[in-house]
Amino acid sequence: MPGPEDSAPNDLSARDPFASARLGPLTLRNHIIKAATFEGRTPKRVVTDELIEFHRAVAAGGVAMTTVAYCAVSREGSTDGHQIVLGPDALEGLAHLADAVHAEGAAVSAQIGHAGPVANPAGTKSPALAPSRFLSPGAMRLTRACTEADIDRVINDYANGAAVLREAGFDAIEVHLGHNYLLSAFMSPKLNRRRDSWGGSIENRARFARQVVERVRAAAGPDMAVYAKLNMADGVPGGLWVDESLAIAKLLEADGHLDAIELTGGSSLANPMYLFRGEAPIAEMAATLPGPVRLGFKLIANRFMKSYPFEEAYFLPFARQFRSELTMPLILLGGITSLDTVNAAIDDGFELVAMGRALLREPNLVKAMSEDPSRRSLCIHCNKCMPTIYSGTRCVLVPSALVP
Repeated sequence: MPGPEDSAPNDLSARDPFASARLGPLTLRNHIIKAATFEGRTPKRVVTDELIEFHRAVAAGGVAMTTVAYCAVSREGSTDGHQIVLGPDALEGLAHLADAVHAEGAAVSAQIGHAGPVANPAGTKSPALAPSRFLSPGAMRLTRACTEADIDRVINDYANGAAVLREAGFDAIEVHLGHNYLLSAFMSPKLNRRRDSWGGSIENRARFARQVVERVRAAAGPDMAVYAKLNMADGVPGGLWVDESLAIAKLLEADGHLDAIELTGGSSLANPMYLFRGEAPIAEMAATLPGPVRLGFKLIANRFMKSYPFEEAYFLPFARQFRSELTMPLILLGGITSLDTVNAAIDDGFELVAMGRALLREPNLVKAMSEDPSRRSLCIHCNKCMPTIYSGTRCVLVPSALVP
């Protein structure tokens, strides 16, 4: 099981992607981690045997750490009522999952968050919270603006969720500050139109996230790593952009509560393909929806799911700006499919790289790359894995018998 050490790897080993890496108090077996990709294997909001096997297989495939996604800090904070909710009912299953990953020599992290305006009230049985009131394009309902009491309650929910993960034996926590989920929505000048101390200036819009991170850090204790997934850009007009995101990252760095920042982008609310790049699986997404909703989705799909050309490491140009301005560890994600790109990211000063779709296609890819440095991912970036989140996230090109 990964654990703390007194010294970091030397400069020579830090350039080897298969040498040990540091993430706060953790020593990881290499520099490649499994990014958070909702697995669709928790219909009753607790861990299942299928979810354990999913992460065990990825761990056995060679990653340094796998990330369980997405863990809601409350049922209200889940997207549709089917994610793990970090309460007492989830504790036993989370502990079994951690044990299974540790048995394969990897660390285990959990992405925790509150979906906010991304949530579907039909599934959560609660109004979707947001910094300000607006019509949510996904749920086609008005959001409810957070009150001071809501903010205090959600901050406590994050702290309680972190405590559950600590008790379950998890090694790390990823705080979700991206994709226009609740904390990300507060940072967005487009979505946050408040005139109180939670809106307006960059410092005010970042206050909620900073207080959550502080409480999560305190609840996690010194032996767990705490890092955040932060939007560099929302990918929507008027949304968060690199300049303001970098200012927020500097505030988070100065606070000193995070061991790393994982850099991302896009809006699950308004522009999800900005995160994924490549083909937009509109027909496949529509097929998962009920009849009346399907028709409405098809009418707006071309605006909601824009296609962006895929290129490997597509977030790297933005991420380099963060690397040049920050001293804290950074994690690069976004279409990483070859060892050459991993090496280049490490040479650029990124401590870790995160893979998502590539590991859905091949859970053993990291081990394969360690044996054959020329090995590339077989992922073709068709994004047809996206609609499978409702039935068990998987690559549709892999025979079902081989899906973990």
